[in-house]
Amino acid sequence: MRESLVRKSDVSVSTPIVAVTEATLQDTLSGLGENAVNWCEVNDFGAKAGAHLLVPGPDGAVVLFGVTEEGLSHPFALGSLAKSLPQGDYHLADGFPDPEQAAMGFALSSYRFERYVTPTNKARRLAVGDEVDLERIAVILDGVQLARDLINTPANDLGPQELAQAIEDLFAEHGGSGRIVVGEDLLEENFPMIHAVGRASSRAPRLADFSWGAEDAPKVTLVGKGVIFDTGGLNLKPGSSMALMKKDMGGSANVLGLASMIMAANLSVRLRVLVPCVENSVAGNAFRPGDILSSRKGLSVEIGNTDAEGRLVLGDALALADEESPELLVDMATLTGAARVALGPDLPPFYTHDEELADDIEVMAEASTDPLWRMPLWQPYMKYLDSKVADINHINTTGTGFAGSVTAALFLSRFVENTQSWVHFDIFGWTPADKPGKPSGGEAQGIRCLFDLISERFGSKK
Repeated sequence: MRESLVRKSDVSVSTPIVAVTEATLQDTLSGLGENAVNWCEVNDFGAKAGAHLLVPGPDGAVVLFGVTEEGLSHPFALGSLAKSLPQGDYHLADGFPDPEQAAMGFALSSYRFERYVTPTNKARRLAVGDEVDLERIAVILDGVQLARDLINTPANDLGPQELAQAIEDLFAEHGGSGRIVVGEDLLEENFPMIHAVGRASSRAPRLADFSWGAEDAPKVTLVGKGVIFDTGGLNLKPGSSMALMKKDMGGSANVLGLASMIMAANLSVRLRVLVPCVENSVAGNAFRPGDILSSRKGLSVEIGNTDAEGRLVLGDALALADEESPELLVDMATLTGAARVALGPDLPPFYTHDEELADDIEVMAEASTDPLWRMPLWQPYMKYLDSKVADINHINTTGTGFAGSVTAALFLSRFVENTQSWVHFDIFGWTPADKPGKPSGGEAQGIRCLFDLISERFGSKK
């Protein structure tokens, strides 16, 4: 994606993109000449917001792009040009008050996942001026691309081992280090829920634990759900619900995308990333509904449904993260369908007790066009997780099916007791159909906002 943006000074010839409204179209055309007027009439171009047309001008071609009276219909609306214009170089001309947001939308929309197909080689590049912080945008784009690529990769090529290896490779690239706890060693090192969820797969479960940055810097810990495929376990999903389960490691992909941004920008933090990498499979040794699992936290957990496995692996990882009380603890997971029912695919909920953190997230989400919505950690619903035979059940035991995303977040909160600033994101990690800045397929959600927040709070190294 970063290749879709280039400095104007590095381009000899580029085609201008001119923003027009229905009211300004005729004035713009009068300056372009009779051929442009006639071409617009033939193509019935009326400058509808989001529409575009390549027209002849006195000095070459010009792209007319329809906007509203207030400007772009969406901050990333220019992204529609990233795959529709002819191959070549373009630049923003008149009518774009925020060229950095326009450039971001263009670049985000230029993404293609071409690992398994013949590359198209139809590059469109947007040439930007010095007012655009191209270096920072490149850092963000690389993180988003990493997240999207990982989610789009099917589970036959991205198992627990390959996901853990991707984490190791990323940290090695930036001078970080860590370790991977595999198979039976998970029991030896007290990660029983991670082991239980992943033990039925022919591919051993593991926990990736990697760090980067000065040891005395503020601690920022990211935990991502790394369920590379979720069959539902013995509570087997129907085929229609299983079709997209390669994206069930979307939380880990987003965490890695954010980690990539943090390290590439050299932020002044001690970064730690924890990812339980497992496959929830069906076999004779699979964990069962009604089983009672021990946990790293010491809580006994009754299993209500094996298709709610993500919160189990996160529980052990969060307990480990909480042991050192980081200044900021973030977990991301494709955790519940209830979150999609409540808010849809494009608006992930987040949960936190930290009011200042919640306020900062809301501000940064709007500024970065990375929409998020706060949901409540409503303590009265904690009783929905009561168990008669264990310390806690991991799903709502009332039989109502109410508040599925809230109760999942409440379950996770039981594993975070020492950290003051903890936030949980229940993301979808997928875009069903093309939207501005969001091609269909695997999606990065919340990490551009979080990168801005962490940059603002902790700054860069000198």
